Amino acid sequence: MTGAVPTVALVGNPNAGKSSLFNALTGARQKIGNYPGVTVERKAGHAVFADGRPLALIDLPGSYSLTPASPDEAVTRDVVLGRQAGEARPDALIVVVDAANLDNHLCFALELIALGLPTVVALNMLDLAERDGLVLDPERLAAELGVPVVPTVAVRKRGMAELLAAVEEAMRSQPAGAAAAPAADDIALHRCARTIARAATLSETPVRRWTARVDAVALHPVFGFVILLALMFVMFQAVYAWAGPPADMLEAGVGAMQAWVVANIPETFLRDLVVEGLLAGVGAVVVFLPQILILFLFILLLEASGYMTRAAFLMDGLMAKVGLSGRGFIPLLSSFACAVPGIMATRAIPDAKDRLTTILIAPLMTCSARLPVYALIIAAFIPDRGVGGTGIGLQGLVLFALYLAGIVGALAVAFVLRRTLAKGSAAGFMMEMPRYQMPRWRDVAIGLWQRAWIFLRRAGTIIAITTVILWLLLSFPKAPAGESQVDYSVAGRIAGGLEVVVTPIGFNHDIALALIPAMAAREVAVSAMATANAIDAGDDEEAMAETLGERLQGKWSLATALAFLAWFVFAPQCISTIAITRRETNGWKWPLFMVGYLFLLAYAAAGITYWTAVAFGLG
Repeated sequence: MTGAVPTVALVGNPNAGKSSLFNALTGARQKIGNYPGVTVERKAGHAVFADGRPLALIDLPGSYSLTPASPDEAVTRDVVLGRQAGEARPDALIVVVDAANLDNHLCFALELIALGLPTVVALNMLDLAERDGLVLDPERLAAELGVPVVPTVAVRKRGMAELLAAVEEAMRSQPAGAAAAPAADDIALHRCARTIARAATLSETPVRRWTARVDAVALHPVFGFVILLALMFVMFQAVYAWAGPPADMLEAGVGAMQAWVVANIPETFLRDLVVEGLLAGVGAVVVFLPQILILFLFILLLEASGYMTRAAFLMDGLMAKVGLSGRGFIPLLSSFACAVPGIMATRAIPDAKDRLTTILIAPLMTCSARLPVYALIIAAFIPDRGVGGTGIGLQGLVLFALYLAGIVGALAVAFVLRRTLAKGSAAGFMMEMPRYQMPRWRDVAIGLWQRAWIFLRRAGTIIAITTVILWLLLSFPKAPAGESQVDYSVAGRIAGGLEVVVTPIGFNHDIALALIPAMAAREVAVSAMATANAIDAGDDEEAMAETLGERLQGKWSLATALAFLAWFVFAPQCISTIAITRRETNGWKWPLFMVGYLFLLAYAAAGITYWTAVAFGLG
């Protein structure tokens, strides 16, 4: 031992129950800080052997191997090898493994055992493994590994006394070896881990075998991708198809509130501001809330069922080809709902340039704020019919194609960035496949509520304020008799200047007007066009009776509509996304770069789409 009070480190893969074991052993006798020189959490505590002698415990960050892929893993390696500044090499190791996941966890355990330190394996969460029908033989596992194995259930404090007794005996009988890291052959380690896991398995239920058979298909390099694309297709079709009735109800509710205000408040500037500005702005958010919740519902169900990790595994190979790792899949998938939480989720990516690239391409994932724009234009210009008798709706297919265009664009941009400004190679990573399970509806409901509240709190305020400002800019100064209020207003004159820039790609005055407030929030593009058209209609009852889509059909060509859709696939992001990018990158350099490259991509995509459509006679 290195001192009067021996030091024992708890080591293991993430999600092995290591922190629960640490808490069970130390209770309240622990403190938390950072390791010197790195922002990695250091948890230390004290426990006592059966005879009352104390020992110091260190809970090391979860790691998959002694070849680090993140600052956390580097700290774990340096501590167990005695290289960490201000941290003595531990006198013994407790290697925590998940009993239900031996194949993966034993790989790291074998590396740690080879270090030569007194080592005890805590076979943790044994109750959950047995509940799932997996019966293990701890004595056979100990014989195969050559170190003591103690069954534990940390959350119930089962096996704690036996574990400490085994550690005490291991330190007494086994001297510490050299501090050199063994050369690890990944293939050999995995093969050895699988062999040992099979030898220690007495029996398993058909459910576990069924899971393996399902994974053989779900993780297949060809069939797995087909399943993933099919799930995405269904998800986007549902977002487009299911949101109609609840959105109509919410729209009717907002309309009823506006009617009440009109009926009960005298006609004044304040009433117009509340009805046409504030209520219209909040309604623009609330009406599209069903689409957002449907998208989040699918994401939460995929996460809770255990499929999301498998989707990340499938995407890892494709993302590696463009220089990204599979760790970026979850943040990018989250960006389909909103880029803000997606960008925040990149904090889990250890490589700085990999994380930066993921942040910069997250806005290319088609966020839910684009859905109102897509739904409006598709409904107005794409026929509501099937495709070749397949039963697949043409409108839904176009929507799916827009999502795919965003994904392909993101991968292409990542490919360029990882070879230029964020140069680097893809970092591989290991992941554990959770078991398939039925989602808990209570957890799903809580998740939906939290996400709805976050969206309404962030985007709702921005949209409400933006719509009020737009209404003011459209309403003043008052146009002389016979002139268009929209063209004469401040907003109309600003749009007239922007129109010069966007006319070459097929955009008109309506679109130029919508692009300005859309920088605050994408949905405002729809409300901006609706507000402008309502003001333009004036007292014309026939024009007022038309829907926004019907009015656009009479003013836009199909080529213009397609160009507008192409623009929004790549359009520069909303203010919230720019703000969160600034916070996550600690400056304005990368947010400004992001806005610039997205504008160029959007302009090019819209222009190519417009002139191609014109060439085919759609202009």
